[in-house]
Amino acid sequence: MAADLKKRMYPDSGVELPVAHRFDPYTLNGGTVVGIAGDNFAIVAGDTRLSEGFMIHSRDTSKIYKLTQKTFLGTSGFQGDVLTLTRLLNARLTMYEFEHRKKMSATAIAQMLSTVLYYRRFFPYYTFNILAGIDNDGKGCIYSYDAIGNYEKHTYHASGTASSMLQPLLDNQVGYMNQEGVRRVPLTIEKATTLIKDVFISATERDMFTGDSLHIVTITADGAQEDHFPLRRD
Repeated sequence: MAADLKKRMYPDSGVELPVAHRFDPYTLNGGTVVGIAGDNFAIVAGDTRLSEGFMIHSRDTSKIYKLTQKTFLGTSGFQGDVLTLTRLLNARLTMYEFEHRKKMSATAIAQMLSTVLYYRRFFPYYTFNILAGIDNDGKGCIYSYDAIGNYEKHTYHASGTASSMLQPLLDNQVGYMNQEGVRRVPLTIEKATTLIKDVFISATERDMFTGDSLHIVTITADGAQEDHFPLRRD
């Protein structure tokens, strides 16, 4: 196409057509993260596939990062920004611990993450973040973020490439939306874990960027427990 255009525009000359060079600082490495909070627990889970387009770079890259014993960050998007962001957060948490002789609370970490993201608002981190932990009252909490640090506290939330498919299912099963005459019962750890596994199984059938394995972290007042669950690998 370009060669034919060149011949029509410059039939008898050796003039080279201009070439547009483009640099894109971001790339989407895919993946999905889900968080659910209960009265005394919080669960955050993410798949372990690291892909780019039709290529799978890794099948064992977790999207869940430990910040403290009771606070974990689930994040997907551009892996370079994910690593940069988590290293910066860990550095700030270490500085806080040395200065105050105590661990930062989940509520304070939520605000700190918002400040870090807002600081980079003109060249944002290309990450989709869900912060899960236990607040000062011993209750589970989930925070979701946009690219420039605006955040909101939730009972449940999904982010990443399959979020548009998983969020309506969570609205129905956890938020009891679009249901009539249903009796609301307290959410248990077992039910939340089973639901997370089910929604990720569904996501792998529709989203090629989600799959391989599911990393689940259950956070309670006693600490955190990690588990893995196999997903589709194609």
